[in-house]
Parts: sequence; C-alpha cells; structure tokens
Amino acid sequence: MRAARAVVGVVGELAITAGAVLLLFVVWQLGIVGITANRAQAATVDSLERQFAGSQPTPSPTTSSAATTPAPTATGHNATSAPSPNPTSTATTPPQPPSGDAFAIVRIPRLGAGWAKPVYQGVGANVLAEGIGHYPDTQLPGGVGNVGLAGHRAGHGNPLIDIDTIRPGDAIVVETSAAYSVYRAVRSEIVPPTDVKVLLPVPEQPGGVATEAWLTLTSCEPKYGSTNRFIVFAKLERTVPRDQGPPTDALGRPGGNG
Repeated sequence: MRAARAVVGVVGELAITAGAVLLLFVVWQLGIVGITANRAQAATVDSLERQFAGSQPTPSPTTSSAATTPAPTATGHNATSAPSPNPTSTATTPPQPPSGDAFAIVRIPRLGAGWAKPVYQGVGANVLAEGIGHYPDTQLPGGVGNVGLAGHRAGHGNPLIDIDTIRPGDAIVVETSAAYSVYRAVRSEIVPPTDVKVLLPVPEQPGGVATEAWLTLTSCEPKYGSTNRFIVFAKLERTVPRDQGPPTDALGRPGGNG
C-alpha cells in the first residue's frame, strides 16, 4: 500500500513538473520570443518603407486579364506547389520576387493599431519565422486571381493570433513599391490542411477562370494548435498608386471608415 502511494506521489510530482516546464515554454515562446520577433519584423517594415519611398514607380500587376496561378498542395505553413488545375487561363502573371525576399507590407487594422507585417516570398518554416509568407504560385498583390498569404497563429511574433476576429468589410491593405492594394474581407471558414481549393485562382472553384482579384489569408486553427486552417477570403476594392499616397480611409478603424 505504501509502495503504491509512493508511486502515485512520484507520478504526481512528475506531472506537476512537466506542467511547469510546459508553462515556462509557452511563456518563453509567446512572450520573450514574440517580443524579439515583433521587433525584427517592425525593423523590416521600416526598411521596406524607406526602400519603397526611394524607389521609382513600377507598373502594377494587371487587373484586366485572367491569371494563371498553380495551386499549392497544402494550405499549411510548409506547403509546396503543384501544376495548375486551371488550364483554361492563358494570361501570365508578373514575375515573382526571388525566394525569401521581403517585397510587400500587409496592414490589417482589425488586428491592432499600427499592425503591419513584412511579406516574404515563400511559405517555408524559415520564411514564416520572419513574417507573413506569400505562396509563390499565387497572384501578386493587385492582380486578377488569388493572392495567397500565410502566417503563424502562435509563435514567431504571433502575427495572426487574432485572425478569427477579422470581420466582413475589414480592410487588408498590401503595400508594394508600386501601389497600395485595398482588399475587403468577405468571409472566413475553417478547412483541413489538405484543402488546396482555397488557393485556386477562383477560390474553391476548380477549373474556374479568374476575372476578379482575391486575397486568401491562411493560418493555423485552433489558436494554439495546427489541426486545421483558418481562412479569410478578401476581395480587391481598389488599387492606389504610390504617388497618390496611402489610403488613409482604409487604414483607420476596422471597417475602414476613418
């Protein structure tokens, strides 16, 4: 009997110790690492803003023709790409940025005042540790088709930890050296990690020919897990050339009315 009690006691102590270690890891990952990551991402945003301000305007992606964008094989953070399921589109996309390069800034007022994250080319683990990733075989900001973006929900600065708070009508503004692309959230849903249809040129419509400009934002679901993916679909409202200045109406309070 005493032996049994001793075993129970040891097991209980081990469980308490394991729980304490897990708690410390969470605090470290979401707190200390998060602060460091956010500072690094903010520095990259500042660098991009200076770069954009000093660059000459370049043509924006066309919004008058259909886009051919191969669909990634998964909506998770380490997705790869596969041949396009949309052979009926004949137009080509603008050149993609080099892998690993930061080429845009995404701003989502609903996620906090001043919330801004760098957008990198690629969705590998090393890229998503630095900010938001762009699925290489999806459209570029402002173009007809579907811009696929992915980011961590928890960890590495927790960029999309509150993705589930984004509401229809909320602004998602993507800034590049050429323009500001203003998207408005339309709807959200939760899908399995294997659901690649959300990243098709016409979201969730295999074989569809793109005639509109969409943005699909993906992250993990639930908040502290990765069983599924939380998806936000947004539609392009307008593209503002850089020389006209930032769209302040869309960068104000959530909903974009100042």
